[in-house]
Amino acid sequence: MAIADTPNLNQHRQLRAFCNAAQTGSISKAAKRLKLSQPSVSLQIQALEKELDTLLFERCGPRIRLTPAGELLLEMAQPLVDGFSRLADSFAARLGNVHAGPLEIASGEATLLYILPDIIKSFSDDYPQIDVRLHNVTGHDGMELLRADEVDFAVGSMIEVPDDLVYHPIYQYKPALIMCKDHPLSEKEHIALEDISPYGLILPPRHLSTWSVVDLVFQQHGVPYTVALEAGGWEVIKRYVEIGAGISIVTSICLRGFENLTVKPIDEYFPNRSYGVVVRRGKFLSPQAKQFLERMDHNFFARHTAPPPRRKSSQRSEEPLITNL
Repeated sequence: MAIADTPNLNQHRQLRAFCNAAQTGSISKAAKRLKLSQPSVSLQIQALEKELDTLLFERCGPRIRLTPAGELLLEMAQPLVDGFSRLADSFAARLGNVHAGPLEIASGEATLLYILPDIIKSFSDDYPQIDVRLHNVTGHDGMELLRADEVDFAVGSMIEVPDDLVYHPIYQYKPALIMCKDHPLSEKEHIALEDISPYGLILPPRHLSTWSVVDLVFQQHGVPYTVALEAGGWEVIKRYVEIGAGISIVTSICLRGFENLTVKPIDEYFPNRSYGVVVRRGKFLSPQAKQFLERMDHNFFARHTAPPPRRKSSQRSEEPLITNL
């Protein structure tokens, strides 16, 4: 005898197959993620298209692309599929039992070093059964993890926000010029771009946002500059600045007060840098993710996507993310 709920169960499976195919852009990748055969996923999507009497994907060889109808369905179906998969966690949360389950966070090295340690420690002390997993990734890779639903959210900095993601800035950090203690500029009270120009800069790799911002500011002011060294990671850059290999323009997120450096303000030319949380638009957040985000910012869900008031930066926070996850 057929079970009365079979059509609803089948539709859920079809929607789950559809959403995973849309996220990965591939039937085979969706099948691998769902631990199903490729023909099975294809049949579920075809059945859904037949039931809705519309084409959801354009087939381009091994790749697939959403049609306008498919984009609309994804917007409607993704929260349903996410909600079903998180049902047990949500039920536990409503009962006040947010004490277990995984929490996947994508972030770049700077955020992992300067922003997250104290928050992670406090959260883990309160919820020892929650399995926190940190993914050290670049901005591009972090966005791909978000889109593939392989992480709950990312923490870092964004300059340009894609339409399918939402950025919630939380922290603000100032730009600073750093140099070794006996550098010729160390005694100068006000430093202009023209003062920096003769000295070689140590910058992060040019594919990261910091390089682009530095280049744009110097170009806008018509001031030439040279790069003495390209190095990855603020701790590496600070070390080479300390030994006099060059000077650098950094975000105050990486300055903790005990470095053997001279630090000069340079916010006359360079903008403040915000750091915060990035989530996929329409993402269903698990109870453990919500608890963590409220720990980062207790007004997180009250604010939604509204710009937050500027926070006073701490001595222990910060640097890049989804531009530099």
